Amino acid sequence: MKFTVIITEAPYGKERAYSALRFALTSLLEGIEVNIFLLENGVYVAKKEQNPSEVPNYLELLKNAIELGAVVKACGPCSKARGLKEEDLIEGVKLATMHDLVAFVKESDRVITF
Repeated sequence: MKFTVIITEAPYGKERAYSALRFALTSLLEGIEVNIFLLENGVYVAKKEQNPSEVPNYLELLKNAIELGAVVKACGPCSKARGLKEEDLIEGVKLATMHDLVAFVKESDRVITF
């Protein structure tokens, strides 16, 4: 089984990205393959050097998901519109297009958006 998780919200402003990452990690731990697509403000989830205090570090959760086998792509046009380049994102996250998102959806058994 394979899930695609689409994250559209920036980290820390709301809890949607946190819930998405927890869902992805739990899925991976249950043996489900996971694709994560960062869309719109969700691209900020992969921005390097986040170090929040007193809240969970979303970047660490994303790194854990990648280590467990998640494939992570960030919308290239969304990133560019926000001044982010691929080198601004953590290792393991590639810039992508809508074609990549369509491919993720086509190969998945389930798609969930946060």
